[in-house]
Amino acid sequence: MPGDRVTVVDRRGQVLLDSLVKPTAPVVSYRTSATGLDANSFDNAISFATAQATAAKLLEGNIVVGHELWKDLSVLGVSHPAVDTRDTAVFLPFRAALGSPNAVVGLPTLIWHFMKRKMTMGTDSAEIARAAMDLFRSHQKEWE
Repeated sequence: MPGDRVTVVDRRGQVLLDSLVKPTAPVVSYRTSATGLDANSFDNAISFATAQATAAKLLEGNIVVGHELWKDLSVLGVSHPAVDTRDTAVFLPFRAALGSPNAVVGLPTLIWHFMKRKMTMGTDSAEIARAAMDLFRSHQKEWE
């Protein structure tokens, strides 16, 4: 991906951080027809170091909820205690209910199955974060 976006929402789904991140290497193709982005899209983007530091500060000391969190945390280069993560992609009761205890199930499938909401590919990052948070909150007692 030419550049990326960092998004953090709170428990109520309010956006705490949502910004494009400047590419850290030269971009060969922005794939504008697919991404809607071009070189000018990153004029007001934050640096990777700023994204990393801001996200780390927001996550520190909190339970972090998301889908396939290991990918997001890895890309950011941020570590977080496993005991303080709630990853909807690996929550066994979700996977077992869908008959896929050994597979990672996509967030749109989980949202449809458990919340009867449609999510389409290309959904904005804040809505993806809210969907994971809603899914967690709807099963929080079972999770804890």
